[in-house]
Amino acid sequence: MRAAAARTGGHGPIGWVAGVSLAVIVAVPFVFIVLQAIFPELGRGSLAAPLQHLPKTLGDPALLRLAGNTLIIGLGVVAGCTLIGVPLAVVRALFKVPCALAWDVAFLVPFMIPPYIATLGWIMTMQPRGYLQQLTGFNLGPLLFSVPGMILIMSLNLFPVVYFAVSRTIEAVGTRYADVGRVFGARPGRAFFRITLPLATPGLAASLLLVFALAIEEYGTPAALGTRFGFEVLVTGIENRISDWPIDLPGAAILSLLLVALSLVAFLIQRRILSSRNFDTVGGKPQAKDKRPLGAWALPVGLAFALVALLATGVPLAAILATALSKTISGGLKPANMGLQNFEEVLGNAGGALQALMNSLSLGIGTALVAGALGALTAYAVVKGSGRGRPVLDVLAMLPSALPGVVVAVGMILAWNQPALPFTPYNTAFILLLAYCCILLPQPVRYATAAFQQIGDNLEAAARVAGAGPFTVFRRIMLPLILPSLITSMLLVFAVASRELVASLLVAPVGMMTIAGFIWRQFEQGSVGLGMTMSFIAIVLTTLIPMLLIAALRRFAGARFTGLH
Repeated sequence: MRAAAARTGGHGPIGWVAGVSLAVIVAVPFVFIVLQAIFPELGRGSLAAPLQHLPKTLGDPALLRLAGNTLIIGLGVVAGCTLIGVPLAVVRALFKVPCALAWDVAFLVPFMIPPYIATLGWIMTMQPRGYLQQLTGFNLGPLLFSVPGMILIMSLNLFPVVYFAVSRTIEAVGTRYADVGRVFGARPGRAFFRITLPLATPGLAASLLLVFALAIEEYGTPAALGTRFGFEVLVTGIENRISDWPIDLPGAAILSLLLVALSLVAFLIQRRILSSRNFDTVGGKPQAKDKRPLGAWALPVGLAFALVALLATGVPLAAILATALSKTISGGLKPANMGLQNFEEVLGNAGGALQALMNSLSLGIGTALVAGALGALTAYAVVKGSGRGRPVLDVLAMLPSALPGVVVAVGMILAWNQPALPFTPYNTAFILLLAYCCILLPQPVRYATAAFQQIGDNLEAAARVAGAGPFTVFRRIMLPLILPSLITSMLLVFAVASRELVASLLVAPVGMMTIAGFIWRQFEQGSVGLGMTMSFIAIVLTTLIPMLLIAALRRFAGARFTGLH
């Protein structure tokens, strides 16, 4: 009884800390987006003329074009990722693919290359007189600067989301249900499409939802490619309303809410699909998962995997490195034009490169620490707490998943640029830290939630009976148990935050440069070599640092960190 009583009311302080932090980081920016959309004079401290700006924005003929283009990109990338990722995932899950682990690693690399950097690599490859034309004589510039070209590039960057989700789901389903169908006379193709693939719907639906959300919120690729042939989407429309004079904050807020609504509609469609049928495939008895040999299909399948790996990973990395090593872009791919001049300039702090690098790495570390701590506290309060505020905390923690980075940036500007505030983080490095934490908070929350769900209540109850307070229980018992999973999520947060683009462009204080801002500015100024050099250094550092830290923790911390992967 004493343990039960202690557990009922013991998470209040942690819940309050998590709640106040989430309110500042997540709720306040989102609320100000809604308020700005309703009250156009909010920036002047007035609530006059509510909804006056709404008819003007919704009646703008360009809005229908922006929303339509956004849907075209989102649905097109979903189709592209399906065509690329699903066949590879099915073969990977059901058959013995040659060098399967090597292909998995190769398909992980696009996660390490930020989309805007990969796009810049493709521009250098396929533009007129680009690397492809220099090597083969083919000019695919018209394809690159087109809607199908943009969809293809974004699909090559995002298809691993579908590949890994669907392959793991089909592996769990296995072939036993299809085998039963074949016993009753179904052909292999019919058994797969009528039995195995429908049972993999949860993984497929979840991955395609994520692909759609990532595609419609992506800023770098539409800004780098779409603007060159007049193809604008909601994200670039929001950025234009914030950065171009006259500033249109109410219009940016309304477009931001439309973008959020698109993500929520996709989420509701997924929920409806999954709730309409039963997809249980795992029972109490373990099932054999022996994969079948490919036989004569081994070579064609291997070539298909190699082609996708070349396009998704090899071409962007090769283009980035070739550009970084080129003394001049006009010199082309000639040995005499290759050298380390760009690396020497970056390491010599040309254009503030080293300062940008240090700023981004410092912000990445700070974001990882803050988001990791807040994620652990929030997950603890949600999973182990018992107060009425748990659902609210859960919603606030997951809300950033539905908020594109540009929406978070708009919210930060609206919330912290109010004239009535006695002090504000706006125009300081702290505003970037807040934006990064908001965007990336769901990652540590998910990891920590899964880890807390595996911990029984008896350990906490025993500590509480012995007189330990909630913070002591969390610090001495719970935190050490979830630390491997939490560190993994923090390393992921560090890698993404160190090269985040849209928030860096929109809310970075005057005079402060980040990796993403430096790269973007170099391309706008024509210093492509310096931009690609910084891109290559950023990819190497944000990939190697997490890997080295994990290896060090595994070696020196022993079994406690065997969960790191």
